Amino acid sequence: MHSFWWLLGVLHHVIWVATMLLTVQAMPPPPPIRCDASTGCSLSNSYGVWGDRKDCHVPSAAHPQTEEDLRLAVAFASKNKVKIKVVSKFSHTIPKLACPDMSFGDAMLISTANVNSTIEIDVANLAVTVDAGVGLRQLIDKVEEAGLSLVAAPYWEGVSVGGLISTGAHGSSWWGRGGAVHDHVIDEIFKAAKVSLGLLGIISKVKLRLEAAFKRSITYNFTDDAQIEDIYMEHAKKYEFGDVTWYPSKHTAAYRYDNRVPFTAAGDGTYDFIGFQSNSVVVAKIIRATEKTLDNGRSSVFQCTLASTFLGAKKLVANVGHQGKMQTSGSCLYSTGTDNSCAWDPRINGLFFYETTAIFQASTFADFIKGVKKLRDLKPKNFCGVDIYNGFLIRFIRVSDAYLGQQENSVVVDFNYYRAADAWTPRFNEDVWEEVEQLAFSKHGAKPHWAKNRNAAFLGVKRLLDPQNILSSEWSDEILFGKAGARADGCALEGLCICSEDRHCSPVKGYFCQPGLIYREARVCRYSSSSVESESDKTNLIFD
Repeated sequence: MHSFWWLLGVLHHVIWVATMLLTVQAMPPPPPIRCDASTGCSLSNSYGVWGDRKDCHVPSAAHPQTEEDLRLAVAFASKNKVKIKVVSKFSHTIPKLACPDMSFGDAMLISTANVNSTIEIDVANLAVTVDAGVGLRQLIDKVEEAGLSLVAAPYWEGVSVGGLISTGAHGSSWWGRGGAVHDHVIDEIFKAAKVSLGLLGIISKVKLRLEAAFKRSITYNFTDDAQIEDIYMEHAKKYEFGDVTWYPSKHTAAYRYDNRVPFTAAGDGTYDFIGFQSNSVVVAKIIRATEKTLDNGRSSVFQCTLASTFLGAKKLVANVGHQGKMQTSGSCLYSTGTDNSCAWDPRINGLFFYETTAIFQASTFADFIKGVKKLRDLKPKNFCGVDIYNGFLIRFIRVSDAYLGQQENSVVVDFNYYRAADAWTPRFNEDVWEEVEQLAFSKHGAKPHWAKNRNAAFLGVKRLLDPQNILSSEWSDEILFGKAGARADGCALEGLCICSEDRHCSPVKGYFCQPGLIYREARVCRYSSSSVESESDKTNLIFD
């Protein structure tokens, strides 16, 4: 979500004359729930496709207006043993956690989109009580109007309060209570419910800590990446909201220097990330067509040229502004019209990508960086594709008391990369990104996302609060209870499995299941002229 947006800027210049001749309007994202009297309801995320590319069909959906309506909907489901899942107005989850289990009996969606009328600010006690369906931008603006600030927020504001609390959405900070919003909750929504992924119940209201209004100053320093593994901890300690963006193919790291400044400091800047603005439909289509051509061409040359161009286009600009204007963005969510949209809107056949997020214990992160560097150094051009997507975004989140929260100060790495429109089409350098993922999750013990924690901390609480299991789903059962699905042909191409046989890749198209290049225990889908590892691969191995 955070990435590939400098390509948008470059292509804006390319077609600037054409777009200036258009009457440009923007269209907001479509609603996630669509219902029909004869066929029931369907649920989609904002990217138009789930990880398994299967639709989510549910017989009915409830749209409560008040907290009491919400209670009644849950009570009905409990009494009638109806499976339920809660859905916000935005539905930006990539995993299929919001789709209820249809294997046993009836199911229903409960939307919090209309449960958004209450934002009660307690200035004296520096607190706000807010309905779960309230959007993050709506909350931030109300808090700032009262002369206060919300300290933590994710970089993308297309989330509801209930959604960001239950999924562990975060910004970047090891200071104070940290960068994860759920760690700023006052009322004791049990420690498990803070990051519950909708598996324990439905959040109706949240009470959050606030602080006196403040400003932030942000500057960037682009430098050689040689010292990332040695200085990331000091960077997190020195800058309250600092992060690092790493471009492996360019051997470059961008360190964000981001701290509070006095409220009287000059400046009224706004952080409106270009990728989260309404972008020309024409631009988004050109980007996607370019990506497809590059990926199908199986050549890194043009990708590396683009990576250099996009990195050079970044500006080292100092910016000072109010916290509410600097911490998050997402203006493409709110406009109306048809000529512009969020660049990933599925209605326009624009951007289509994977996003991998790994949460490391701070003490293990350096070893991951060293491993990725070893893989990069074998053939740096293999990493140009991710650098087109703005590289690796490295953020910091503090130790949490949430049951599914991180157990010590942690480092979060996000990176985006091309996803084919066809589930059976392998990706160029697919093995590289599979090996990076397995370096993170298998070798260095990263949590793939907030859901994929050890079961021991969660199962007992889930049995107590949801004894009838009405809040479970096929996805949550697989993640929390280890009920893995069948390992079908091609399952590794979309990350539905780690390959153990060639058929899990695409042998027909020349992709076979082979060991990693530096992490030999990894199993990845690599392009080869045969299923036997090539001699060139063998001579390039680095054993670790």
